[in-house]
Amino acid sequence: MTRRAWIMTLKPGCAAEYKARHDAIWPEMLDQMRKAGVSRFTIHRHGLTLFAVQDRDGPAPGEPDPVMWKWWAHMAPLMEVHPDTRPIQTDLETMFDFNASS
Repeated sequence: MTRRAWIMTLKPGCAAEYKARHDAIWPEMLDQMRKAGVSRFTIHRHGLTLFAVQDRDGPAPGEPDPVMWKWWAHMAPLMEVHPDTRPIQTDLETMFDFNASS
């Protein structure tokens, strides 16, 4: 399993809509994540900073799925993004990881 963590940034005033869109996430987006081997994905918020952690069976696929591109375009008005609508993500380095089951 691979764990990845990163941060993203919301635009001011967009936190409630960002949460609402994730509360109503598209079934095809959930299917795409399952197919890509994602076993767990959480996003947390502190102010305008989003902190994401994703567990995946194996490495991430190379090119994002068309459903992912559609989701990113849907979310682009709410957050800082690249010109192609991919969220601007800053990968985080793991400094400590406690796992009681290992």
